[in-house]
This record gives sequence, C-alpha cells and structure tokens, in this order.
Amino acid sequence: MNKYIVNGGRPLYGEVTVSGAKNAAVAIIPAALMVDGVCRIENIPQISDVTLFFSILDELGAKVRILNRHAVELDCRAIRSTRPSYELARRIRASYYLLGALLGRFGEATVAMPGGCDFGVRPIDQHIKGFTAMGAQVSVEGGYINARAKNGHLKGANVYLDVVSVGATMNIMMAAALAEGTTIIENAAREPHIVDLANFLNSMGADVKGAGTDSIKIRGVKRLNGGSYAIIPDQIEAGTLMIAAAATHGDVLIRGALPTHMEALTAKLLEMGARVDEGVGEDSIRVRSDGNHRHVNIKTLPYPGFPTDLQQPMSVLLSTARGTSIINETIYEMRYKHLEEIRHMGGISQINDRIAIIEGVPHLTGCAVTASDLRAGAALVIAGLMAEGVTDIYNVQYIDRGYEHLEDKLRSLGAKIERLTVD
Repeated sequence: MNKYIVNGGRPLYGEVTVSGAKNAAVAIIPAALMVDGVCRIENIPQISDVTLFFSILDELGAKVRILNRHAVELDCRAIRSTRPSYELARRIRASYYLLGALLGRFGEATVAMPGGCDFGVRPIDQHIKGFTAMGAQVSVEGGYINARAKNGHLKGANVYLDVVSVGATMNIMMAAALAEGTTIIENAAREPHIVDLANFLNSMGADVKGAGTDSIKIRGVKRLNGGSYAIIPDQIEAGTLMIAAAATHGDVLIRGALPTHMEALTAKLLEMGARVDEGVGEDSIRVRSDGNHRHVNIKTLPYPGFPTDLQQPMSVLLSTARGTSIINETIYEMRYKHLEEIRHMGGISQINDRIAIIEGVPHLTGCAVTASDLRAGAALVIAGLMAEGVTDIYNVQYIDRGYEHLEDKLRSLGAKIERLTVD
C-alpha cells in the first residue's frame, strides 16, 4: 500500500499540463469493442482504471498494443466472449459501459455489477430502461447484469431518461450506434465526455447528432471502421489544479484546460476572490490568489452546473474561507466522508443529509488522514498542500484511479510531496 507525505504551506507556481479525460477514456475504450478494425486512441491518461480496461479487453480477445505512454492501438475483431471477468469488472465503476458496447455489437452481454468508489447508490435503472426500449431483455442476478437482444439485434427507439444520467446517456448511445433504425435519447446528459464519446463513434463511422444537448439522435449503422482519435483534456483534473493553485495562494498556468468546460468552477473562484484568466491560446487557464478568500455557496448539478467531482476539492478550499459556506450535493448522497478527515486537520463542518455547512478557519494543520474515494483523495492532497506541517495521506490507490502521476505534477509546481510504500 502507498501513501503520500505532504509538507504544506508552499504556494504552487509555474506551468502544468492536463492529461486526457478519465471520464471520456473509460467510455471510449469499451466503445472500441464495437469497431470492426483497428482504432488508435491518443491522449490516454496513465491511470489505473484505464489499465484495468486494457486487461478486460485483452481477456475478451482483443489485441491491445501500447504505442507510447499516451497512445494505444486496439483491435477488437477477434473478441471471443461477451462475459468480462467478474474480478476485473468489479474493480471499476465504469465497467457498465461494457454492456452497451457488447450488447450493441453482439446482441448480448453479461457484466458484473460495477465497483469503484463508494460514495452512494449507483442505480442502473435508466441504462436498463434504454436497453429494454431497444428490444433487449435485461435481468440482474448473482451480481451480474444479463442483457440479450431479441432476435440477436437491437432496434432503434425513443428513450426518455427520468433523471439526467451521464452513464445511461453514454451506454445507450453506444448500444444504439449499431442498432437497426434511429434512437433518440431525451433528457440526455450534456457533459464534455459525452460529446467526446459521440465524436469518437462518429470518427469510426457512426451517425450521432446532438451530443452536448439534451436530445441526442443516433442513426444505427451496419459497422464501425477503424481510425484514430485523441481524447479531450480532463475537466476534473484541470479543476483540481485550479483549486490547488488558489488554495496554496499560488500562481499557476494550466495548459490543456478548456475554459468553456470550467465556467462553473471559474465563476465560484472569482466569487471567492481568486483571479482566473484564460492563458495564451484557447486551451489554458491561469489561476492566481493572495489567499484572501470569501465564503460562497455551491450546489452540484449536471453539466453545465457545478460538477459533483469538484465538490470535495472545493470544500477543502472553503474550509479556510472567511465566513460560512453551504454546499448542496444533489448528485450523490454520500460524498462528504472527506470532511471528517478535514475536521481532524482543524476544519469545522456540519453535515445534514446532502447539505454541508462549512465554517472557515484561519488554517488547517497536518495530520494522518485516509482517502475514502477518488475525489476525496484529491481533496485531502489539497488539504495537505494548504496545511501547516506534515500530512500523511493513506489509500492513495483511489487517487491513482483518476489522476495521472499527480504527485509529479504538483512537485513540478513546487509542492513538497512524496509517495512511500507502507506495510
């Protein structure tokens, strides 16, 4: 097991480049299962969730050829199974994307219920609703989701999502790409990684229109061809680095960040008193702060609202802001576990169901803390960077799920952080 040791109190200065988007990669890699040819995917983040997906595809019979640190060739023409390993699929939340891809191509799939971080219930009812509308029979038993299309092929259908769901939107989109006829997803999620998945599918020969709006139309095609595609920059990594720059009273230019993806966070940082400017060109953001932060209120919402994945890092920044801040977490019901760790560091907060009330304190003090999930881990790293003294952060394997060499990037900005192996 690994841990981070962070010596806090050092402002971050310099330039850093954002890696490829985790939330796009974990959908695009399964989508390669649908391609009848070789596809080259670039700007892939080096994270453990991606490595797991490569292992799953390899076990299913795909040829996975690593070209360099951030590029891979996938040839899925010889897939021999529609039942991924239970042990592998259970270790990753995004394993449910294998359902849409395998069901779309082969008309059947058996996939273990998703694992990953534990921060609340992850219902798959909207996924099942979409697959059923397209003619699949779906059952959940023995820890598996079983799906089989009638007559071996899905049919286009109109699907209205009862709640805005990123996972369901992407899964139905994949399944519909090779279905007979046209599928329309209404009340679809609009996140940047949904647009990225649609662009990937279209680059392989699919016909997807409207991604990024609440109505997506997919005209099924007979096959997807090979090709090349580059994944977009990671919106959440960019946001984490923006928050870290403000939290340490630093001055950081974040390259590879798309300002249009960051507008909800940028608005809150400006409201707090930090300075946020677009850098030179269209893909960089500069964040500066003198540390004199005001309290703000935050409500997490589907894109383009404030991202739930940035709620935990942002709550740490609010822990030393003047006054009382209120966070309303509307997406997941168990995403405040990290605040107990922040209380060990001197933070003051109260939690009432989905509401967190945070009273700003002059400073945090380093101590031993434990990450409970991916974004909680990132939040504790920011807390360690802010704190006086030394912070030991355990369970950093969660951080490895979604951030590529986070400690290296922070060290390049002047942070004093190291990874150690512990018994």
